[in-house]
Amino acid sequence: MGTIVHTCGGAVEGVDDGGTTAFLGIPYAAPPVGELRMRPPRPPRRWTGVRPADGFGPTAPQSAQHPPYDTLFPSPAVPGDACLNLNVWTPAADDGARPVMVWIHGGAWNEGSSAAPQYNGRTFARDGIVFVSVDYRLGAEGLLYTGDDDANRTLLDILLALNWVQNNIDAFGGDPGQVTVAGQAAGAMSVAALMAMPRAKGLFSRAIMQSGSADSTLTRRQARRITRLFADDLGIPPTREAFATVDPQKLADTHGRLAGEVAPSIDVALWGGVLADRMMLQPVTGTSSLPLPPAEAIARGDAAHIGLLIGTTTDEQRAFLVPDGGIDRVTWPVLIGVAAEYGLGPLGIRHYVGNGHDRVPGDLLAAIATDRFFRVPGVRVADAQAKAGGPGVYMYEFAWRPPAFEGRLGACHALDLAFTFDLLDAPGVAALAGDRPPRSLADLMHRDWVSFVRDGRPADDAWPRYDAVDRPVRVFDTGPGVAHDPYADRLRYWHHR
Repeated sequence: MGTIVHTCGGAVEGVDDGGTTAFLGIPYAAPPVGELRMRPPRPPRRWTGVRPADGFGPTAPQSAQHPPYDTLFPSPAVPGDACLNLNVWTPAADDGARPVMVWIHGGAWNEGSSAAPQYNGRTFARDGIVFVSVDYRLGAEGLLYTGDDDANRTLLDILLALNWVQNNIDAFGGDPGQVTVAGQAAGAMSVAALMAMPRAKGLFSRAIMQSGSADSTLTRRQARRITRLFADDLGIPPTREAFATVDPQKLADTHGRLAGEVAPSIDVALWGGVLADRMMLQPVTGTSSLPLPPAEAIARGDAAHIGLLIGTTTDEQRAFLVPDGGIDRVTWPVLIGVAAEYGLGPLGIRHYVGNGHDRVPGDLLAAIATDRFFRVPGVRVADAQAKAGGPGVYMYEFAWRPPAFEGRLGACHALDLAFTFDLLDAPGVAALAGDRPPRSLADLMHRDWVSFVRDGRPADDAWPRYDAVDRPVRVFDTGPGVAHDPYADRLRYWHHR
C-alpha cells in the first residue's frame, strides 16, 4: 500500500519513484468543460474514498508536434477532460515543512505538459525539496480573449494551483511559506506575469525564470483582433459562447494552423510587432487579472519582495532553426527583413557581423533572435528587479555546446533543463545533448537551483548577486566562471526593448 495523504479535495495515494513518493494527477480545479468551458477555473468537487495518484492526469488539448521536435522535446498526450491537475514529489509526507518548488512547463502557451519526462520532480525531492508540477489550459482554451471576466484563464489556472499549494502542501511535508515558482520558456513568462498579478501576492516568495521574458503580452485591442481572426476562420461570432461550441481539438488545430499561416505574413504596421515572436495567443494586459504589463509592474517594484534567479542559454534560437534545416534557408534579404521587424537596423546587423558571428545569414539570425526574445528581455527583468531592492537577483548563462547536429545546435533552448533537473538520462536528452553530457555540470547547476529554492541564493559563493551596474552573470560551461556586463555592447542596439 502506498502513502496516503488527505487533501482538501479528498484522500490520495502516492507511489514510490526513485526513493521519493510521487502523487500524480491530483485535480486542483474542476474539468473545464460544459458550463466551465473557457471560464475562470473553479475548485474540484470533493471525492470519497482514496483516489489513486499513480499516473499523470489528462493533458490539455493542443496541436500535434511535428518531427524532429516531437523527438527533441517529447511531451506525452494523456486523453481526458480533467486537464487541470498537478503532481507532487516529496521526500516524505510528514511535518517536515520543507521548501516547495512549483514548476510551470513551457511550450509557447500552446503545447507541452507536466507529464514530459524532463520535468520529473524526483531529483528535487531526493534533495529535500517538495516539488509540484502543474498542468494548465493552453492555446485558445486558455488565452483567447472574449472579455475581461474570462481573460487570462491560463494564468488563473496556475493561480488556483498556487492556492491549492497554500492549502494542501503541508500534508505532503512542504512549507506553504517557502514557495518558489519556476518555469522555462512560456513557463518563465508565466512566472513574470505572476510577479505582476495582484492576486498572486503572498503565494510565493522566490521565482526562477529560465529562458523567458516579461514582454510577451497583448493589449485588449490586439487581443480582440486575434479573436476576430479565429472567429472569421471558424465562421462564428467572436464570443465565448460561440467558441465554446467548437470542439477543443478543432480549436487547438485552428490555432496551430493560423499561427503558421498568419504570423509569418503579419503586417507590422497593423499589429505593431505583436506577433514578431510567432505566438498568437499571450496574456492580455489592462484586465482585472493582469492590470499592467509584467515588465512595467516589475519595474515599478510590484515584485520587490521576490527573490529571482534568471537566465538564458547562449544559443536559444538555434533550437528552432537547426533541427529542421531552416537555418540554411535564411538569405540576406530574409535576415534584413526579419531584423527590421525586430527593430534592428543595418547598423545593428553590422555589429553582430563584427562581433564574433560568421557572415552567414542563418547564424546571424539565430544570434539576433536569441538576443531579441531571450537575452535582452532577461537583462531588463534582472535590472528592474535588482533596482527594486529586495531579497536578491542572480543571473546565469548556460553556455555548454553539445555535439548534437554536428555541433551546430549550440547551447540551445531547453538544453539546460536536463542539467538543472539533474536528469541527463531522461528520454529525449541524448537527442539534444549527445550520449555523454558532462555529469559534473549537472551536479553543479542542480545544486545551485536546490540551494536557491531552499535559501534564496545559489550554493556556490562564486556566483555573485546581480546588480544593474556591474551585471555579473554566472556562466555554466565545462569550466564555469563569472562574466561582468557581458551584453553591454549589444544592449545599446535594443534600447527600445
